[in-house]
Amino acid sequence: MFLDPLALFRLDGQVALLTGASSGLGMRFAHVLHGLGATVVLTARRADRLEALADELDAVSPGRAIVLPGDVGEPGANEAFVAAAVERTGSLDVVVANAGIANTMPAIRETPEDFVNVVNIDLVAPFVLARAAATYWRQQKRGGSVVMVSSTAGVTSETLLPQAGYVAAKTGLLGLTRELAVQWARYNIRVNALCPGMFPSEMTSEVTDNPDIQAAFENSIPLKRLGAAYELDGAMAFLASGASSYMTGQTIVVDGGLNS
Repeated sequence: MFLDPLALFRLDGQVALLTGASSGLGMRFAHVLHGLGATVVLTARRADRLEALADELDAVSPGRAIVLPGDVGEPGANEAFVAAAVERTGSLDVVVANAGIANTMPAIRETPEDFVNVVNIDLVAPFVLARAAATYWRQQKRGGSVVMVSSTAGVTSETLLPQAGYVAAKTGLLGLTRELAVQWARYNIRVNALCPGMFPSEMTSEVTDNPDIQAAFENSIPLKRLGAAYELDGAMAFLASGASSYMTGQTIVVDGGLNS
């Protein structure tokens, strides 16, 4: 039986919940999911930015962007996002745990409180979000796709950016991806991870705002440049959609060959 390979990437009629959608890669992911046909449920702390993003998406195809302001680090927030997404749309198919923060400082100066805060946002919150989605999918006796947005910091450490809490959290997120994939495969719930390398965004401004540091990074990358946001589109589309239906517990690294 022939299947149109491009049709497998479509998300028509599906609902995708995306955290950290108000800026950077999250904003780009919103456009990708929406462009594939999904109704996108956008979450982040900055409501004004979410509304502006929803307006952009509605200008292309109205009625498929829903704004849910909130902080993934707050107790109960992630469960509330899932419940509200289902209430507003009647369904949920894809969850992209993208929200994250980082502290760039030597570990000797990173307080335990700072460390815990990063781990809470970058590791605990994705677990709670995925768990809430999986609970819904099990109750409905249906499958779903979870995409954990990690980082190449989860694969290797970078001497130019000391980030103990961030590296610990993003490394843990890859282990969590494998574990949840194994536990939930029997329910047809897939869990995979995407590890972007160095892409310009608010979070990477410490690199992109300093020509010397950016040049050092680019020199260490085999392709000799930072990534452009659109160069993650294919990986996100693959992991979120049925194109990766026989894939779970895996990590896709998009870093210009840095970790080759």
